[in-house]
Amino acid sequence: MSEMPDTGAETPQSAAAKLFDLRVLIGGLFLLYGVMLTVAGFFTSPRELAKASHININLWMGIGMLVIGGFFTAWWRLSPLRRDQPPDATGTGP
Repeated sequence: MSEMPDTGAETPQSAAAKLFDLRVLIGGLFLLYGVMLTVAGFFTSPRELAKASHININLWMGIGMLVIGGFFTAWWRLSPLRRDQPPDATGTGP
């Protein structure tokens, strides 16, 4: 039956919370590993390609990882985290 007083503990989202969004970490790692694999794929020797049935897996997986990393970072940039605003005290808010 007791009402909880409004302490104002709800703070706006900090820059650290935006920086450590999982989409940033996952996208960044995919981009980093994608660049490394793509570069490795460009320098694959014909002998190594013959071992892999003439499929340059480093190149293809690197390109795939670059696409996935680009998707995650675009998703993070185009759709930032949003917090629902609590209704104001007068009840006329959204």
